[in-house]
Amino acid sequence: MELRVLNYFLMAAREENITKAAQLLHVTQPTLSRQLMQLEEELGVQLFRRSRHHIILTEEGMLLKRRAQELLTLAEKTKKDLAQSSAQLSGEFSIGCGELQSVEFLTHLLARFQAENPLVQFNIYSGTADGIKERLENGLLDMGLLLEPVDVAKYAFLQTPQKEQWGVFVHKDSPLAEKQSVAPEDLLRQPLTLPSRGLVLDILENWFGQSYDDLSVIGHHTLAYNAGAMVRGHMCAAIGLQLNCTFADTCFIPFSPALETGSVLVWKKAQRMTPIMSAFLDLANKCVLGISDDTV
Repeated sequence: MELRVLNYFLMAAREENITKAAQLLHVTQPTLSRQLMQLEEELGVQLFRRSRHHIILTEEGMLLKRRAQELLTLAEKTKKDLAQSSAQLSGEFSIGCGELQSVEFLTHLLARFQAENPLVQFNIYSGTADGIKERLENGLLDMGLLLEPVDVAKYAFLQTPQKEQWGVFVHKDSPLAEKQSVAPEDLLRQPLTLPSRGLVLDILENWFGQSYDDLSVIGHHTLAYNAGAMVRGHMCAAIGLQLNCTFADTCFIPFSPALETGSVLVWKKAQRMTPIMSAFLDLANKCVLGISDDTV
């Protein structure tokens, strides 16, 4: 598959019309039709359902659309990485992060780094740990900020200095909202939604102890914002991390005994280290070790 043909395919998929896509690509309609048919022959699948005036992606076509977008993004990122100059850093640095207080630490790093390297642009991907790790594996991200525990077999890492505090989000009208902290027994009769990540559930199970099997779990969540919406709707309480933001009509109550988790900056061990990555990690190490003039 040529990148040029994948670009043709994506344009046709977006416009759902061969003639219009050909015009936007500045090629003839027969040329575009032939390229798409050759792509289908090469892959051995039908990518489009064709009618007189429209084309619509098949299931195989939708799968290729996702993969083609990733491949073209990776190709563009690779070109920019190879064009980086060690004399004056320029290019893009892509990093993924979840909903963590440690994002503040990351923000200070990025601000300091960008001030020293104004030609560097940042691409920030926000999502779940699984989504971040998938993009790291596919080369779409340079680094990720992840909540521990992390499988360090695949990743090199740098532990951040900030700790994440666990607790529960409840509606402000809940009796729990009057508490300064909550113990496992306080949550036994409360409908709950829990984080969906398996390693995190192991941590919570250890904190709850024997009470874990008696919890009234109605579901699981990945993003705190969506969990907050369920709390506001009086649907449940949501176990999660304390964030540097508030959700309307909700409040965060920390666990007692306190439960804290660290976070780490990770990158693939076998990854080619670009000049931007090397410089950024050098700054991060200095800040973590306390030998930088920067305050983080």
